[in-house]
Amino acid sequence: MDAAREMFVAEGYQSVSMRKIAKKIGYSATTIYLYFKDKNDLLNQLCEQTFFRLAQNITAIYHLSDNPLEKLRSGMREYIYFGLKNPSQYTLVFITPLPRDYEPTEVNTGEAAFDTLRQVVSECASANLLRQNDVEVVSQTLWAGLHGLTSLLIQHGGFDFVERELLIGNLIDTLITGIKA
Repeated sequence: MDAAREMFVAEGYQSVSMRKIAKKIGYSATTIYLYFKDKNDLLNQLCEQTFFRLAQNITAIYHLSDNPLEKLRSGMREYIYFGLKNPSQYTLVFITPLPRDYEPTEVNTGEAAFDTLRQVVSECASANLLRQNDVEVVSQTLWAGLHGLTSLLIQHGGFDFVERELLIGNLIDTLITGIKA
């Protein structure tokens, strides 16, 4: 799976075949099909694995505080750190365009991972901590900001960014300030 992920990121999903993956890891092409139905199944499993780990990390962070805004702040920071610690996984799942014929599995852990953000935003809304109580709009707005910075830090490491922790903290503070009541 590691080899496939790296190849999908480096060469693009469409350019990678199961045969190429098998060759890279020293297996026959038929052996890979014992583990994965097809390339779509392999991509699904890679995505599911990444989303599961992300959701697990963020959920663990949320349990460290009872304050909804602190949970939100900590979860946002963990999202960015997850991407920076796992750049190839993040790139494959969140940056690489999915093929037109891609079919996600019935159990969508990507949606479940996003639900961790929705849940804490909902807690903030229930506690009257938000200017706007539309949980979906607030959740998607926060995710867009987090994804933007995470993607930039991964894809444009040569840019002369200010100190990383300062930038991450400032983005999170700005996003929180923007949604707070």
